[in-house]
Amino acid sequence: MSRRKTGPRRTPAPAPAVTADTPCPCGLDAAYGACCGRFHAGTGATAPTAELLMRSRYSAFVVGDAAYLLRTWAPETRPGTLDLDPGTRWTGLEILGTTDGTAFHQRGTVTFTARYAHGGESGALTEHSRFTRHDGAWVYVDGDFPEH
Repeated sequence: MSRRKTGPRRTPAPAPAVTADTPCPCGLDAAYGACCGRFHAGTGATAPTAELLMRSRYSAFVVGDAAYLLRTWAPETRPGTLDLDPGTRWTGLEILGTTDGTAFHQRGTVTFTARYAHGGESGALTEHSRFTRHDGAWVYVDGDFPEH
């Protein structure tokens, strides 16, 4: 995964706790419990669009939910395990574009930039992600990392 470093080196503040009532990390105007948290809970709720799945996967990185990330990864590209770096703090998400990925499609793409802090430095990761439906639910297939 390529990361582009930006900004001065500084010690990041601790990540604020994410609870059901705090704003969702994905950036939508909703509380985490009513937004991405309902997908993370494992109660059978699935993201209805590729973009919402991508947002919920970003939020899973924020809250450290590796099980959700694996659950929403296409079986043909899913790794056996996923070790999240506890030193990375995800700090913001911007959706740059989408194609297809609605209830009327079988495939879709989402291009986004995710901002982070790691090792006292801030950075950004831009990815063009591909999604497909598996057993009726959207799953992440893979992505490319375009340079800006």
